[in-house]
Amino acid sequence: MLLSVRDLSIRFGPVEPVSGLSFDLDRGQIIGLVGESGSGKSLTAMAVAGLLPLVGGRIAEGRILFDGTDLARLPEAGLRAYRGRRIGVVTQNPMTALDPAQRIGEQVEVVARLHRGLSRQEAHQATIELLTALRIPEAGAICDAYPHQLSGGMKQRIVIAMALAGEPDLLIADEPTTALDVTVQAQIIHLLGQLVRERGLGLMLITHDMGVVAQVCDQVAVLYAGRLAETRDAPGLFAHPRHPYTAALIDCIPREGMAPGSLTGIPGAVPSAASYSTGCRFHDRCPRMLDRCRTEVPPLVARPEGGSLACHNPMGPT
Repeated sequence: MLLSVRDLSIRFGPVEPVSGLSFDLDRGQIIGLVGESGSGKSLTAMAVAGLLPLVGGRIAEGRILFDGTDLARLPEAGLRAYRGRRIGVVTQNPMTALDPAQRIGEQVEVVARLHRGLSRQEAHQATIELLTALRIPEAGAICDAYPHQLSGGMKQRIVIAMALAGEPDLLIADEPTTALDVTVQAQIIHLLGQLVRERGLGLMLITHDMGVVAQVCDQVAVLYAGRLAETRDAPGLFAHPRHPYTAALIDCIPREGMAPGSLTGIPGAVPSAASYSTGCRFHDRCPRMLDRCRTEVPPLVARPEGGSLACHNPMGPT
C-alpha cells in the first residue's frame, strides 16, 4: 500500500477540526476526499504533505504510513526528503502558486534540480519533455514565458508540471480546477487521470465536486465536520450511498435536463470546529436523525459490501 492513513486527528491549540480519519491509497489509484467547505479535506492533505506547521496546526494522534514510513513521526528535516521528491502537491490557485517575476522554465527546472540532482541543462531538457507530455504546445517557447502571458488552464498545467518534476509517487491535488471554466476543468481532470494510469502514481484528489469524483475516482472518502461519514469504491458509493450526507451530496450534482432553479441543496451549514456538537455532527441537518444521534458518536464500522460507514440510521439494507 502506497499510503495508509490511520486514526488521524489534527489540532490547533485545544480545537480539533479533524478526528479519527482512516483511508488507504495504492499506486495507480485515485481517491477523492469530498465534502463541503469546512469538512477538513485540505487540512488532511496538509497533514499528509507535512505542511500543518505552516498554518499553526499539528498531528495530535494517528499515523500516516507512506511506503511503510510514518510521516507523522518524522521531523521537518526528514519530511523534506519526501516533499517534492516523492510527494508532489498541486495547489488550487495557479495565480498564487507561480512567481510572476520568474520565467516558467525556471520555476519547473528548480524542482528537478533540487529533488533529482540534475544539472541546469538536464533539468531544462527534462522540463521540455514534461511539458510536452502534459500536452502543452511549443514547450520551448512556454519555458521562456512569464505567468501573466498564459491562460488559467495553461497555468494550472504548469503547476501540475512543477508537482511532477521531482518524479513523485504520490500526487496531492487540492481543488485543482476551482478557478477554471467548465471546459478547462474537464481537460485538467482528464489529464490527471491519464497521469495516474500512465505513471502509476497515487492521486489524492481534494474536491467538493461530486461530478468530478464520479468521473475519475476509484475510491471515495466522504468527510463531514472533520470526521469520516463513509468510504467506498466510487461505483458502489454512487449506486448505493449508505450515509444520508453522501446521498445529499450526490443529489446536489447537476443533471442534464434539469429545469433552471431546480438544483438541490442541503439545508443548514457545516459547523465550525470550535462549535462541534456531541453525537453525530450531521444530526441537525439529517432527515434520518434518531434521538441517539444527538448524543452518541457513530463509530466507523467496516461494511460487508466494502468500505466503512459511520451512521446510526443508514440508508439501504442493514
